[in-house]
Amino acid sequence: MALIGYARVSTRDQHTEAQTDVLEAAGCEKVFVDHASGTLARRPALDQMLEYVRAGDTLVVTKLDRLGRSVRNLKQIAEDMQERGIGLRALSQGIDTTTPGGRLFFHMLAAIAEFEHDLIVERTHDGLAAARARGRKGGRKFKMTATKISQARAMYDSKEHTVQEIADTFGVSRPTIYRHLQSSAGAPGAVR
Repeated sequence: MALIGYARVSTRDQHTEAQTDVLEAAGCEKVFVDHASGTLARRPALDQMLEYVRAGDTLVVTKLDRLGRSVRNLKQIAEDMQERGIGLRALSQGIDTTTPGGRLFFHMLAAIAEFEHDLIVERTHDGLAAARARGRKGGRKFKMTATKISQARAMYDSKEHTVQEIADTFGVSRPTIYRHLQSSAGAPGAVR
């Protein structure tokens, strides 16, 4: 029955001492530390820690957001640990899944966070649909205007420039140039 700590900071410039000091004060025998964004799928110290912990151990974090990339990922990690007989304790949120009340609280928080995420997605879709109904389109502005496309076509047809040179001239990729040259396929000298 060991307490095992896990700390994570998002960038190399951030310091882990604030988290590791709290984890050591909580009685953690060993602390694993990652220097990686929470959105990254690969976090080596997390993988090592998950291999290290055994049934009866409790994983301790300062806050839940240090552990999971998303609510779904956090829930998946917690369920995997629960199946293996490993507890989870989040110090600042007062969550301890080794108790029935702690498990209930954790699942309620996860459900609320997932509900909030679903609401945000729904509002985003509604906002995009309303914008489209008003004739607005989302996304980046096209780099290639009609004038630039005709200039690129002229450069290509002159056979004095490579497609890469044309792409570099307009600050776009080769596939973008090819796509625009093919879109004007009806034009004389179109790429086929």
